[in-house]
Amino acid sequence: MIQHPPSTEHSPTHLSCLPYGVGHGQEGVCLQVQMGPYRFLLDCGLNNLDPLLTPSQPPADAVFCSHAHPDHARGLMALHQAFPKLPIYASEVTGQLLPLNWPEKGPLKTEDFCQVLPWGTSVELFKNLTVQLFRAGHLPGAAAILLSYQTPQRIYKLFYTGDFSLSNLQLVEGLSVEGLRGLSPDVLIIEGTYGTTRHPHRRQQEKHLMQRINECLTRGYRVVLPVPRLGLGQEILKLLRSHHQFTGQDLDIWVDGQVANACDRYLDLLPEFPLSVQNFAKHQPLFWDERICPRLRRLTPQQRGKLGETPCIVLTDDVMALYDEGYLMLGSWVMLIPAAPNEGQTDESPEIVTFMQGHSIHSESYLLAEHSDGRNTTQLIHNLRPQHILFVHGSPINLTDLTSLEELQNRYQLHLPSAGKLVELPLGDKFIQPAAPSPSSYEGELNELETNITITLPQTILKDPHWRYFADTGLIEARWQGDELVLRGVSQRELLSQSNSNRVVNDLDCCLTCRHYRGQKCWNSQSPLYGFKVTPEGFCPVFEPVDQEEDSPINNE
Repeated sequence: MIQHPPSTEHSPTHLSCLPYGVGHGQEGVCLQVQMGPYRFLLDCGLNNLDPLLTPSQPPADAVFCSHAHPDHARGLMALHQAFPKLPIYASEVTGQLLPLNWPEKGPLKTEDFCQVLPWGTSVELFKNLTVQLFRAGHLPGAAAILLSYQTPQRIYKLFYTGDFSLSNLQLVEGLSVEGLRGLSPDVLIIEGTYGTTRHPHRRQQEKHLMQRINECLTRGYRVVLPVPRLGLGQEILKLLRSHHQFTGQDLDIWVDGQVANACDRYLDLLPEFPLSVQNFAKHQPLFWDERICPRLRRLTPQQRGKLGETPCIVLTDDVMALYDEGYLMLGSWVMLIPAAPNEGQTDESPEIVTFMQGHSIHSESYLLAEHSDGRNTTQLIHNLRPQHILFVHGSPINLTDLTSLEELQNRYQLHLPSAGKLVELPLGDKFIQPAAPSPSSYEGELNELETNITITLPQTILKDPHWRYFADTGLIEARWQGDELVLRGVSQRELLSQSNSNRVVNDLDCCLTCRHYRGQKCWNSQSPLYGFKVTPEGFCPVFEPVDQEEDSPINNE
């Protein structure tokens, strides 16, 4: 049951948030906020608009779209058709990218349903109500939105980050904290996609992905990357075109489906990209180039049947169709899947998991984060210094981890909104200490037996939402971290990936299939790795294959 905001006839400073979708899992983001007499929608990523269409009047006075990803924008067209006079605002670049969400509609003009707002300029939309857009990183055109409502007593401010990244990506610069420091909004609505997780530097993530793709190609494999139509695919293409490991390499990169259409739209937006990208495009095409290696081409129906005849990389938003129709049958393939959480299909998406269980193709996951990690999220919060914080866009576990941070608990009023439940945001000088989070540490016992060791924990740990993921398969991995022993649950996806990995490396010239590989070490005195522990996928110039009559090296570990 949707709880609608109370009447604000006698409450000119009323602030509240009614979520229609908060971005848990595949759920889109759609938030109705009230500031004084005005109601606004922040994004509309709903698949089902029924909760918005129930009243006889529009659900808001205006709609603000932070960026063009489907989980924030897919419902805008249906909303516009239901209420043609309801104004929808976005940045100019987002307005250009939004039609990619409805390819079946054909060519759409931005002005048909979206009004453009400038960057960094405060615009008065209604009496005493202004809006200002800040570049949020994450995706070209993505905006953080500041709403300010002025009364005779003071100015009330609400800041919505949308999806954001403080790190510079290939095609978009990160959100600048400098321009926001000391903003002190009364309310901050912020995404918490990665919870408290910390990531390596963005350039390290990019380097690792490029190295892995290059290793697969060197070993004779073709590479297919399932990506969403907008954002991640274009980032990877820019990397492949400019990274030193691929520059000049005689290699075909094929782009399939709606990913190719998004590339076309990007080419119309070159003046909006960072100067480094604009300079790159002056010397060679950003996309669609058959002259300079690696060649980057659109995958046409005529060329699909030849996929795999030569080393290649394929980016597609519908890998199931390519495989089921037989286009990934020539040669051996490796599928590299973005690690969850991410836009589009990830290594945890049900369709990807089902696909990998039914096919022999090898798969691996990689990290190329489009959102800020926990460290950068808390950095932004401390620079903004809000009174209320609402965490959205992320799994309930990740968002709970953020609200459990003592550094946030002691300074701000924290909220975990859920769809359909009104969040009142009272303002005042007195700080209200939030309720303490559930305990995150558990005391147990350790017993040494003759053949193994047992660790006993209290049954209360079963109530912790993390337990379901930890105990997914009943298998755990233990490793030392200083003097502490860290336990980690092994997921079904990892077991499946390990099985595929063993199947792949058995067909390769690598340490696992070398006659000198025993006990996870190299015993070839002619090898520079002699006596060292090596990975099964490793390779050196003095490789010698296992004789047919010898036992498999897997059994000799």
